[in-house]
Amino acid sequence: MMDFKFSLAQLTVLNTSPVEIATIAAKCGYDYVSFRQIYMNLPGEPNYDLQKNKELMKETKAIFQETGLQLLDVELARIYDGVDILQYENAMVTARELGGQHILCSIWTDDKAYYTEEFAKLCDLAKQYHLTVELEYVPIAGVKNLAGAVDVLNSVQRSNAGLMVDMHHFQRAGDHIDALKKIPKDWFHFAHLCDAVAETPASEEELVRIMREERDYVGEGGIDIQGILNAMPSVPYSIELPNTKQVSRFGYGIHAKRCLETAKAYCEAHVVGRSAHDEYR
Repeated sequence: MMDFKFSLAQLTVLNTSPVEIATIAAKCGYDYVSFRQIYMNLPGEPNYDLQKNKELMKETKAIFQETGLQLLDVELARIYDGVDILQYENAMVTARELGGQHILCSIWTDDKAYYTEEFAKLCDLAKQYHLTVELEYVPIAGVKNLAGAVDVLNSVQRSNAGLMVDMHHFQRAGDHIDALKKIPKDWFHFAHLCDAVAETPASEEELVRIMREERDYVGEGGIDIQGILNAMPSVPYSIELPNTKQVSRFGYGIHAKRCLETAKAYCEAHVVGRSAHDEYR
């Protein structure tokens, strides 16, 4: 049986501080945690920049040391028109200070020449901190499907650039598993795990609502998660599963635990994964 590794992503327990999400993750039995360390200026959004809050950083480090929990990645380095890539450096410093390995990126402009150049800059900056930059395509963003993300990675040719596949986004983008199998295995470092209804909503508003508020526990929706994961190498799975109804019913702690239990059970029953010894080029 494969030794699956799981991370608790911030969006699953959105309004938690680094100490709170780390405490929940450790109690539930996660291997990793994924922090949102880049302030996005959303209404009511708290700013938990650990480079500016040294006491919170100290408390977070203590939880890691006491529990063995590790940091998988920090988010979200968005590329948009007029972005200053240097604004993401604090998050990179935090990632390295806490032993993280990756910074998550998505692209929110349609200017291909611009976003390719800025993504390359982001990779170069992250390399100074020994981090990979994981490009996540989002069906409502500038780079919205697998082909678009692959084009960016092929264009920049950076050794620390990776591809981060989200189960929800893969389904909504209408991507195909055969295309996923053709991608170099060393582009994969982790994936976002969740389930959702199979049918793509007719309106973007409903698509966004499901994406942010009503993803399903793994195995309880209509996405071919088995096919997707078995087309990829074995990597840690960051559970990004926001569901406001479940959180209202159970609270963050029980919701996070149910996320992990259902994901583990599903993976153990259905996922083999591509071997690190197999050649996929």
